[in-house]
Amino acid sequence: MFPDRFSNLPEYAFPRLRALLDHHQPGGDVAHMTIGEPKHPFPDWVPGVIADNAAGFNNYPPNDGTPGLRGAISDWLKRRFGVKPDPDTQIMVLNGTREGLYNACMALVPEKVRGDQPLILLPNPFYQVYMIGAISVDARPVMVPATRATGYLPDYSGLPTDMLNRVAAVYICSPSNPQGAVADRAYLRELIGLAEQFDFQIFADECYSEIYRDTPPPGAMEVATEMGADPERVVVFHSLSKRSNLPGLRSGFVAGGPQSIARLKQLRAYAGAPVPLPLQIASERVWADEEHVIENRRLYQEKYDVADALMAGIQGYKGPEAGFFLWLPVEDGETAALKAWKETGVRVLPGAYLARDVDGSNPGKGYIRAAMVAPKHEMEHALIRLRDCIYS
Repeated sequence: MFPDRFSNLPEYAFPRLRALLDHHQPGGDVAHMTIGEPKHPFPDWVPGVIADNAAGFNNYPPNDGTPGLRGAISDWLKRRFGVKPDPDTQIMVLNGTREGLYNACMALVPEKVRGDQPLILLPNPFYQVYMIGAISVDARPVMVPATRATGYLPDYSGLPTDMLNRVAAVYICSPSNPQGAVADRAYLRELIGLAEQFDFQIFADECYSEIYRDTPPPGAMEVATEMGADPERVVVFHSLSKRSNLPGLRSGFVAGGPQSIARLKQLRAYAGAPVPLPLQIASERVWADEEHVIENRRLYQEKYDVADALMAGIQGYKGPEAGFFLWLPVEDGETAALKAWKETGVRVLPGAYLARDVDGSNPGKGYIRAAMVAPKHEMEHALIRLRDCIYS
């Protein structure tokens, strides 16, 4: 009665974590470092904008986004990445990036590639929606290790030609979750060149792009434009969740070539739920403002310094280049997470829960992920307890 392709899915990361920890008492004041839910302040004028436009809740909102919001997004892409996609044909507003990352498979992945089942490549560890998107369209997800040896980014160019010939799409997350690695211009040029050679699309998840140490990470659309690549080659996804500390606003966008966006809009017309109009109006103003983004980034930069100072003596520690997760080396992630909970009350996520076993190996097994979202003093106290428990 139910599709077989969903029958063997492992449980999602957070129910697994609850099963691991919740029947044990915490060993101290509870500190949540598991979920990447930003806690810094969002712009204090956002509620007022929503309230001023509350009458809009009485209307069905524009499915693809208001012209004002799409225009603000296009302007932001120009300021940030030097590209200015047509707001009418190359941008669609999303209920956060997850909707778009899933629907990209539904709308853009063909049933066959050169007469065979399509392959979709994704990094391992990975954001779980990548895999579900692939499975939902009866494509085969191929997990490619993103380890210290590969700079915590997947080495797609190292795959055999017969596999690359079957690829329909590739997911890339930069800055990456969970490792905080940045795909530099050389990496993106190589990946885009590979996509041009083997005729697949790149789904670029860039939702952490505005949280970084010093240098703004390049964008996939930016590099593709510099290269003169096919405009349909790259589809990028952004949201206000991390950039502006507004995860509950559920406001993001997808940008790409006109044909790709047209197909996504067609799917959205039948199966999507548009962002409510007052939230779209607030989002327009949020994309237009950079002051709060600069302040948000400064707060994270302070946290990088705290984490680097506290973890400096840990063998194998590498602070993130960007994003707000620490990818901390341990002997076994589940054992370490359980020990930290029982002895300190600090709650972290085993790295294996974000990855999958491939050929008997799970690239996340020897790590825990800790989210640096709490206020700095709370994060510092939690990291001290975690360090002294796990690494002493």
